[in-house]
Amino acid sequence: MKPLETAAPAASEPLRNETFQHKLEQFNPGMVWLDAQGLVTAFNDVALQILGPAGEQSLGVTQDKLFGIDVVQLHPEKSRDKLRFLLQSHDADGCPVRSPPPVAMMINIPDRILMIKVSKMSGTGGACGTCMIFYDVTDLTTEPSGKQTSEHVVQPRRLFKIPVYRKNRVILIDLKDVVRFQGDGHYTTIVTKDDRYLSNLSLADLELRLDNSIYLRVHRSHIVSLPYAVELVKSDESVNLVMDDAEQTQVPVSRARTAQLKELLGVV
Repeated sequence: MKPLETAAPAASEPLRNETFQHKLEQFNPGMVWLDAQGLVTAFNDVALQILGPAGEQSLGVTQDKLFGIDVVQLHPEKSRDKLRFLLQSHDADGCPVRSPPPVAMMINIPDRILMIKVSKMSGTGGACGTCMIFYDVTDLTTEPSGKQTSEHVVQPRRLFKIPVYRKNRVILIDLKDVVRFQGDGHYTTIVTKDDRYLSNLSLADLELRLDNSIYLRVHRSHIVSLPYAVELVKSDESVNLVMDDAEQTQVPVSRARTAQLKELLGVV
């Protein structure tokens, strides 16, 4: 089974695509067994390598103390509501062991990007727990930023691919193909010239990992790719930026960002 696939690469990227395919063939999932209350009963080695340090740094507990802990507590606070919703989700037809689709999550302790799948488990007495399976796609989607915000603080890894779930597959979207991002709470619509994708990564997560000389958050709900900007439209006291997607969408620009946007676009 191939859990991931890359979006169709440009002709100039055959080597990168081969590298992705090779990595996918070698992929090992992390697995966490949970009881009926969502408490950890077992890890495989991959899960322990990733979630062990997370527990030590966020909770101050050693790896041997992680058994019996609420798995939600192993994740950053901003991710907990999303994970809790995933663990409590049920399929629309009411089947107690039917599982929801994977969720993309950014785990910042350590700084990882995980695709998480929850599978309800059934025994002789019915539903008895949960198996949480995840793929660490950090190396497939990001690269070190190489920058430091201070003497000891390194910026988060920079994205070059974005994982999204569609039709039972995880697709890696090339960042250079993205025209704009539109946020709605914990979720984001990713818009390319020809398509739209729903991502569980929030605008706040994305903003930290994008090149701010190319991608600008022009509004609390919008990040745009400046190379795809077509026209700056002024109407009374508002400013909109026309983007080169299929709908030629007019994205609102907040007053606080107008001057910065004009400077980046070279508009007087």
